[in-house]
Amino acid sequence: MGLAVKRQSLRDGRALSLDNPFHKTWEPGPLAGVAMSDPSRIRAIQNETEITTMYQNKVTLIGFLGNDAEVRSNDNRSLTTLSLATKSSYKKDGKYIEHTEWHRCVVFGKLGEFAGTLKKGAHVQIEGELRSRKYQPAKVGKKQPEEKTIWEIRVNSILKLDRAAKASREEQEQEGLPLEEAAA
Repeated sequence: MGLAVKRQSLRDGRALSLDNPFHKTWEPGPLAGVAMSDPSRIRAIQNETEITTMYQNKVTLIGFLGNDAEVRSNDNRSLTTLSLATKSSYKKDGKYIEHTEWHRCVVFGKLGEFAGTLKKGAHVQIEGELRSRKYQPAKVGKKQPEEKTIWEIRVNSILKLDRAAKASREEQEQEGLPLEEAAA
């Protein structure tokens, strides 16, 4: 209703008051007039006011480890490989269909040392970037196999999502705690 009243007042030809915030005119921003003339100036003006991201290669995965971490080292450099399973599901014809995707994750340095302590079944969140690399498989027989491409996550961050393990009944009985208190 307020918008309709404003339009009527404008069509009626009454004078506009600049004290009223609804009667102010549109003012061009810092890019006005430059957009059509010189695109390189747009980037220069944007860089002065904010940093723009033109490309981003970031992957966040939450899932469970399929195997214990595999640690390899050579020439004073260690490399830890994780096999991470993520699951998705959808409904088709009234039934849920699940799909498990396996991801190869590669971890270097101090983070790789921590990753080496992770065991099969650990619930983790992994952040990193998606990378591809090509390799030549070993020759089998007389035929040289084709070059293969492998996709992996180069890990920047690992967050362990496992909850603290609950003590077993036997451990609770050995400590002398009644089961009701231990469960609370």
